[in-house]
Amino acid sequence: MFARRRDDTKGIIVKPVQRTGISGKRSAGMIAAGLGGALWLCAAAAAPAAPASEAELTKAWRAAIASTPVPGDGCFTAEYPGTAWTQVACIKAPDRPFLPAHRPGGRVVGNGNDFAAETAVPISSAVGSFPSIKGLTQETDEGSSNTYSLQLNSSYYVSPVCQGGQVPSQCRGWMQYVYTNNAPNAGGAFMEIWLINYGSNCPPGWGPYATDCYYNSNEVSIPNQQLTALGDIQVTGTTVAGGNDTVKVTASKKAYAVTMPDSMIDLAGNWNTAEYNIFGDGGGGEAVFNPGTKMKVKVQLKDGSTDAPTCITDGFTLESNNLGLNRCKAAGGKKPSITFTQSN
Repeated sequence: MFARRRDDTKGIIVKPVQRTGISGKRSAGMIAAGLGGALWLCAAAAAPAAPASEAELTKAWRAAIASTPVPGDGCFTAEYPGTAWTQVACIKAPDRPFLPAHRPGGRVVGNGNDFAAETAVPISSAVGSFPSIKGLTQETDEGSSNTYSLQLNSSYYVSPVCQGGQVPSQCRGWMQYVYTNNAPNAGGAFMEIWLINYGSNCPPGWGPYATDCYYNSNEVSIPNQQLTALGDIQVTGTTVAGGNDTVKVTASKKAYAVTMPDSMIDLAGNWNTAEYNIFGDGGGGEAVFNPGTKMKVKVQLKDGSTDAPTCITDGFTLESNNLGLNRCKAAGGKKPSITFTQSN
């Protein structure tokens, strides 16, 4: 339908007038409703996100400091929320061997019985943690309460350092990133390295143990942690060819680190398996937990890929705990990892 109007100068002009068939009241209501919805969407989009909780911020800080390199050689600390490392004095690590497994392992965790993450390409760093702990009220090692070690271990591998051994073809290198909580003494973090089957004539500075040789890096001192803080502790190990190997420990809202030249054991390029767990505090000791204890263990890796590692049933330390292993799961993506549970 068309309406006409007259223009005195140009005659009759035909102008289309659109008929919607919708009443003015209804049309106005729809426009108002649409405008109201748009305003609600804009308000929702503009609303500030809920602030992160202290626990979330601390967790993010732990991840950030674990991936932040230390500025040089030696011992360092950092404190939440900062990510700058401060150099501190090192101390001498305990002259206490954390022994390689004798195998075959038993039913409980340790002495070769454990889950480990295996990769197809060399690992440059790994982080061990306990995302979930339930039912834990007591732990002892040879009767001493709250005494244990957290170990992030490599597998046994062919190291160039073995060439100086008595029978080089039988020698294997081994790396342990160690956190020791030895109540009532002060705890600490250090690296213990081994030349297994090297022979009796150990390299200078190395200690003999039967036909093996072992060496401890310097130690960074860490105050003893309460057993209730175990879930907040994580151990990170990194290796750099031609540079340093580094162990980092975050406990509550503080981080600790110590370095050692990679040339001492040549882990870089040879690290393709990572084991992490809680064990007795050296010397083949056992961490004994109260009945009803259940822990989830996570080993997160960086190897330059997004491939999921392989869960292998293998362990490399003689130290143990009295928990039994449950199913292991592997995941790929930006943070490849394995997780498993252990309980009694």
